[in-house]
Amino acid sequence: MIDKKLVRKRFQKSLNTYEDNCPAQIQMAENLIKMIAPAKKFDSILELGCGSGVLTKKIVSNLEYNIYDAVDIVGECSHYMNKISSDINFINSDIEEYLPNKKYNLIISNATLQWIEKLPEFLKKMYTYLEPNGMLLFTTFGTQNFKEIKQITGSGLNYYSLEELKIILEGYAPFSLKDEIIQIEFESPKDVLQHLKLTGVNSLSTNHWTKSNMTQFDNSYRNMFDKIILTYNPIYVAIINI
Repeated sequence: MIDKKLVRKRFQKSLNTYEDNCPAQIQMAENLIKMIAPAKKFDSILELGCGSGVLTKKIVSNLEYNIYDAVDIVGECSHYMNKISSDINFINSDIEEYLPNKKYNLIISNATLQWIEKLPEFLKKMYTYLEPNGMLLFTTFGTQNFKEIKQITGSGLNYYSLEELKIILEGYAPFSLKDEIIQIEFESPKDVLQHLKLTGVNSLSTNHWTKSNMTQFDNSYRNMFDKIILTYNPIYVAIINI
């Protein structure tokens, strides 16, 4: 079970540092926008897990819309949404529990749905809030994501594989599904941990790192891998309601 209170706390702490330390998520957001072209005008947009606005800024800059609702479990995200555009209606809610009061032409989410407990049920629910010809577009992460961390510590999210997601999506037609590998190189294993902290994705454990833990982590990283890299494995999904 994912501790949503811990997730909220960690992302709340990283709001000010997230955007300067998330090159993978920025690349993912850019790719999501490219998947929308050439349909760049939407009557209504719902963004799930807006955070500090990495994807939000790209939507506002590249798409036309009349209604823009943005949902996030961290209430302080409202400040970031207001800075981006006064037209954005921020909703403070756990996206898994959120029940929209309208339908949308575009429901979009970047690097968020890996925190969903029951993804198949969630997608089914969100699909019902699509207007005819509306698009549900999102990124999540595959089984290679943070593989170095999992190999060393044995802990990590249980990600869906591409094949598992394909089975989940078989009931939706048409849909598109693809993944990629993004690797970020660091100076030291300690920098990897700092990166995870500054982006809030260290939300699985409340354990504190001791000097002994750090030394062991550092040694394991250097012994097990040729370079100090961290692997991201984004998966891109698009579903059309026809």
